[in-house]
Amino acid sequence: MSARVLMIQGTGSNVGKSLICAGLCRAFADAGLNVAPFKPQNMSNNAAVTADGGEIGRAQALQALACRRPAHTDMNPVLLKPESERGAQVIIQGRRGMTLGAREYFARRAEFMPAILQSFRRLAESAALIIVEGAGSPAEVNLRDGDLANMGFARAVNAPVILVGDIHRGGVIASLIGTLEVIGPADAERIKGFIINNFHGDPQLFSQGLRFIEERAKRPCLGVVAHFSGAANLPAEDAVALEQTRPSSGQGVKIAVPRLPRIANFDDLDPLRLEPNVSLHIIAPGRPLPRDADLIILPGSKSTLADLAFLRRQGWDIDILAHARQGGRVLGVCGGYQMLGRRIHDPRGIEGPPGSADGLGLLDVQTTLTAEKTTRERAAIHAATGQPIRAYEIHLGETSGPDCAVPFARVNGKPEGAASPDGLISGTYLHGAFASDAFRRAFLSALGAEDFAPSYAAHVERTLDDLAEHLRAHLDLERLLSMAGDVT
Repeated sequence: MSARVLMIQGTGSNVGKSLICAGLCRAFADAGLNVAPFKPQNMSNNAAVTADGGEIGRAQALQALACRRPAHTDMNPVLLKPESERGAQVIIQGRRGMTLGAREYFARRAEFMPAILQSFRRLAESAALIIVEGAGSPAEVNLRDGDLANMGFARAVNAPVILVGDIHRGGVIASLIGTLEVIGPADAERIKGFIINNFHGDPQLFSQGLRFIEERAKRPCLGVVAHFSGAANLPAEDAVALEQTRPSSGQGVKIAVPRLPRIANFDDLDPLRLEPNVSLHIIAPGRPLPRDADLIILPGSKSTLADLAFLRRQGWDIDILAHARQGGRVLGVCGGYQMLGRRIHDPRGIEGPPGSADGLGLLDVQTTLTAEKTTRERAAIHAATGQPIRAYEIHLGETSGPDCAVPFARVNGKPEGAASPDGLISGTYLHGAFASDAFRRAFLSALGAEDFAPSYAAHVERTLDDLAEHLRAHLDLERLLSMAGDVT
């Protein structure tokens, strides 16, 4: 293997590791390098389906796009998807393996290192440079034994590490120096430099702090990266992003989305957020769904039955049923589609004790949860508008019933999803449909929208280009690349 490797770790979660990695992937790809992203272990609310039919974290799919190469399951060999109180779904090399509680996973996680190393070395055969993203922080010394995500992986492949700190969160000096102090000399030796991220204001005001860090750490700063406002235009990896989401600034069509605790693949909504004639509202728990909404979207869920019970405790079921009685439109996606039906059956106890639960009854369908997970890319035609859709499925369960005779879409001529006889209520397993421009515009036209945003895919590409240019302006990329090590 002739590939080189560089690992980006952080002083904590949400310090910008994913964004920095995506920007580096695009910048080095622009420089003519064959780059690939890698994250050994990820915990993500959002997942993407790969060309080889598995699933990985959304951030690695975005990084693959930044590298201008297809997403592959080897880019994120272990993905943890929290479900209900039972624990997390463990995805191994793109396939659902098991559901484990936190303690059980930590007791067994060393079992997953061989799969991680196998995927990494396969990836190294097709790339000249691998940008590796860590998870959380290496300073979590309570998680050191059996670590797969940070220094444990770096040791296994002898990867040099760059440490990222977020200055906007405060305490970046203590975070950087403190990380070096607590991780132990051998691991600290792997850290070759650091990046200050998310700076607001005049960087000269931080010059004294920067000198202190370099002198104390005895390592160089590779740059102070100013806040990148375009980050909000890229798909988010974690539901933490929803906590910072304000209603989109568009006017006209009002779309309401209840924020479920286990919401999944909420990047389905990103293309709608950019539309000038759309006002998208993510409704937090404790608030009613707005009575004047033109459309309610029930989003995907990692645990449909648990989120359905939560929806009822919030009284959102009453809001949705009232909205439907008044002639309002409702769209359910994946888990949201299952909730719209009459019943959800879980005979094998996939999501908890075996049993069944009533759905909202807005679609005459029933769902049976199954152990086998469907993950595949899809090309479809929207039944109501005739517009093409490029999307993907990622779900447990099979749905059937009379309303499936009026499908949401057709895939290879076969019906997909369901709609009510009047067409106002519909459900689909197709994630990512709104990224298809012609479909999105036709769908919103039926709701009264008249002005539309340009191509969503082109918008993401431009944002990645802007991000790469942003990093070129603030980081010493040549020096950073010189720190990459040979894959061992």
